[in-house]
Amino acid sequence: MALTTTLPRSTTASVAARPARKGRGGVPYAFLAPGLLLFTLFLAAPIVYAGYLSLRKVKVSGLGLGSKSRTEVWAGLSNYSRSMTDPDWLPSVYRIIGYGLIVVPVMLGLALLMALLLDANRTRPALSSFARIAIFLPYAVPAVVASLLWGFLYLPRVSPFVYALDKFGITAPELLSSSWVLYAVANVAIWGGTGFNMIVIYTALKSVPTSLYESARIDGASELAIAWRIKIPIVMPSLVMTFVFSLIATLQVFAEPITLKPLSNTISFTWTPLMKVYRDAFVRNDIYSAAATSVVIAVATFILSFGFLKLVGRRAFTQED
Repeated sequence: MALTTTLPRSTTASVAARPARKGRGGVPYAFLAPGLLLFTLFLAAPIVYAGYLSLRKVKVSGLGLGSKSRTEVWAGLSNYSRSMTDPDWLPSVYRIIGYGLIVVPVMLGLALLMALLLDANRTRPALSSFARIAIFLPYAVPAVVASLLWGFLYLPRVSPFVYALDKFGITAPELLSSSWVLYAVANVAIWGGTGFNMIVIYTALKSVPTSLYESARIDGASELAIAWRIKIPIVMPSLVMTFVFSLIATLQVFAEPITLKPLSNTISFTWTPLMKVYRDAFVRNDIYSAAATSVVIAVATFILSFGFLKLVGRRAFTQED
């Protein structure tokens, strides 16, 4: 006597559907393929190629002008040694450290202050919208255009600010001189980046329910106490994120000083580490040393940004768990 087993209808349907589901396993990868291809071609491949170039050099052999030959050979770490011992390297590093100590705290402090002021005025949406657009608008201006605008405002002969101060008998400092040029370049970055960071922090504040603030006010908390004890701890993850973005932008500053350079003799071709890369690659035609310096900048950016996240990430993102 043969035994037969009858499976439930739902089980039979799921078993029949399994081959079809297996056939759909490649669909997510098909959607990811364009992004992965662009990432590989325009980000991963250039990084690998820069690392390869940093370990190579050109060897010139032969006598006379016509019999010389140039061949690319293995260089090891000699390009890194030559780049790090360049007399222009350390001054550019010190300069970028001073630049970052000015830009990052001032820019994030202004962004946080403006976000808190806008969030405290939730009852006036029209005024709040206008203020957000006005503060964010400088971020939409390209860095080169902003640097040119500020550069002409810095020049004593054409600056309306210098003209107005002269009318009141006040002597304006030469902002593109060696004593003030660091603050002049930092001002351009602060003016352009505050709006973006403000939007990030303000968006985090808008996600907080107003009932939390109302409960604090009922308990007698002032607006300053609410901002210090409630709002700032809540937006701490956003502050950490904006700090990392600002840190990366500081290490990669290039557009502002290179645009202001024709207007001032105090800005050299190696004023920042990235400008040194530009000089080595396009002025001296030494792409191997430029690649080594680029790798050093990339590694420093990675270590500082991820080291900071490792240091404060657990405390800052605890509330999201």
